[in-house]
Amino acid sequence: MCTSITLLNAQGENFFGRTMDFSYDIEPELYVLPRNYVWNGACGGQRMHNLYAIIGVGQEDGPLMAFYDGVNEKGFAAASLYFAGYAEYETKPMPGKMPVASMDFLHYMLANCTCVEDVEKLVSQVSIIGVPDPVTNTAAPLHWIATDRSGKSVVVERTEQGTRVYPNPIGVMANSPEFPWHMTNLKTYAQVSPRQTTENQWGNLTLKPFGQGAGTSLLPGGYTSPERFARAAYLKTHLPVPQTKEETVMSCFHVMESVSIPKGAVISNRETFDYTRYTVFLNTKTCEYYFKTYENSQIHTASMWENYRDGESRIRLGRLSRPVQFGKVTVV
Repeated sequence: MCTSITLLNAQGENFFGRTMDFSYDIEPELYVLPRNYVWNGACGGQRMHNLYAIIGVGQEDGPLMAFYDGVNEKGFAAASLYFAGYAEYETKPMPGKMPVASMDFLHYMLANCTCVEDVEKLVSQVSIIGVPDPVTNTAAPLHWIATDRSGKSVVVERTEQGTRVYPNPIGVMANSPEFPWHMTNLKTYAQVSPRQTTENQWGNLTLKPFGQGAGTSLLPGGYTSPERFARAAYLKTHLPVPQTKEETVMSCFHVMESVSIPKGAVISNRETFDYTRYTVFLNTKTCEYYFKTYENSQIHTASMWENYRDGESRIRLGRLSRPVQFGKVTVV
């Protein structure tokens, strides 16, 4: 369970972010990978290298490291989201195609793409192979959303019908079912409006709305993927266009508050809490991350370029989790 959006501000900066909703324990960390960084893929241990520097959130387990989200120096950004019940990977590589493990595909895109137009070409050259990851011990069912500095967005899904790259005109993504279904389902909410409804007459009975917000009464309130997709799509498309970087960051996090899952609201069939572990947004122009965690709602930031250095090793910026600090107000 996760939700992702893009948001362009008046300065032409494209922000991209996601909630990480997960029922497995994870320890996400921030990393910066230098240009030409060499790494071992999870599918046969093949050697791969990055054409571009990357800052991203991920987790390492021994020689393996999987990214959950990230952006490269060209402003190409992407994230992995769960796609349970629909993801179906190849079991062996097609002739002439590069085998890439499902858990590595996000890293592979960030390492090789400069814009969303590159994704279609990249997908045609790879076979996405299901390889168990160290967190779930399964070939976790995933699909991917990507964007770039222009604000354009695409969704990549691998199902029994094959691999598809869908243009994403609304810049929103959640989980199952397939992306085209979500777009069609938005028609269900065509009557939702920020405008106030007026009184209506049912025979001799006059019905009046309770107050402000009556135009949004059809919006769904649950935490299923279709409901979160609809809420995020409505909110991001009705925001006043943010004028500054600071206003954009706050607008992004406010949208995500509507789809964030408190601990206890959803329990998995393994009797574990499925909740929003962290929320991140990144500026594709400056390669800056903004993030907060379930335990700490203060927004922290990290910059690729303030921490970048050439070399062969990845640069570890530490875990997202931070000690909580409460600002005190005193008499002036």
